[in-house]
Amino acid sequence: MVKSAMEAKINWLRRIEGQVRGVAQMVADDRYCMDILHQVQAVKAALAKVENQILKDHAACCVSEAIASGDPAEQKEKFDELVDLFEKIKR
Repeated sequence: MVKSAMEAKINWLRRIEGQVRGVAQMVADDRYCMDILHQVQAVKAALAKVENQILKDHAACCVSEAIASGDPAEQKEKFDELVDLFEKIKR
């Protein structure tokens, strides 16, 4: 059975949730700092993958629908959302 895109993202997020719990346990166990930092980097990379996929989905669906609608207000709204997101990412 082929998973839907939504199921795939949910599964990624559940794996990340498990990774974060693992990092918390490592901290509680007073594990070596570098080991913890490596796991934190893995969590960040996994989150970036999910973020990128959601962004691609948004562009393929929401943004393309706004463009196809021909409605300048809707197009500007979607454009502004993306600009706001990228400004937050740069901070």
